[in-house]
Amino acid sequence: MNTEQNANKILIHACCGICSGYPISLLRDMGYEPVVYFCNPNLDTKEEFEKRLEAQKIVCMYHWVDLIAEEYNHEDFLKEVKGLENEPERGKRCDECIKLRLKMTAEKAKKLGINKITTSLVISPHKNFEKITKTGNDIAEGVEYIAIDFKKKDGFLKTNKLSKELGIYRQNYCGCEFSKR
Repeated sequence: MNTEQNANKILIHACCGICSGYPISLLRDMGYEPVVYFCNPNLDTKEEFEKRLEAQKIVCMYHWVDLIAEEYNHEDFLKEVKGLENEPERGKRCDECIKLRLKMTAEKAKKLGINKITTSLVISPHKNFEKITKTGNDIAEGVEYIAIDFKKKDGFLKTNKLSKELGIYRQNYCGCEFSKR
């Protein structure tokens, strides 16, 4: 891909359809051309992965944006968090999970010739914006991590409203088997 043609493109890591709905529209309003990257090896089952991917497809069709979906490979996640299985939610295991997904996003962006990345993870009231921003900046070799707090201006309410309007699958846990506890 031509880098000039990709100047306004941003690869947004999407954890699920619910969380990406509002960020996609906000990115567009900010002058970006979002490309959605569904990369979630943390999801505990192939069935859960497929449900969330289907919801993501609906959101992407609604917004008319491209979607790139990584193959399901839970083993990648399990290797990254080995020894951290008993960590509490929002602890070291979650940090490593986020780091893994953002690294994969940066690598995919480089392959696509896109020089900006971000993540929909930060829209969740359960996620720490500053911590994710630091991780994004730390892993962003060769790409720029764009830190946008999608929670601001009622972003979480807006994204939930859209997901309800679209009737998409709404999960009740973060994704890994350890977060179900």
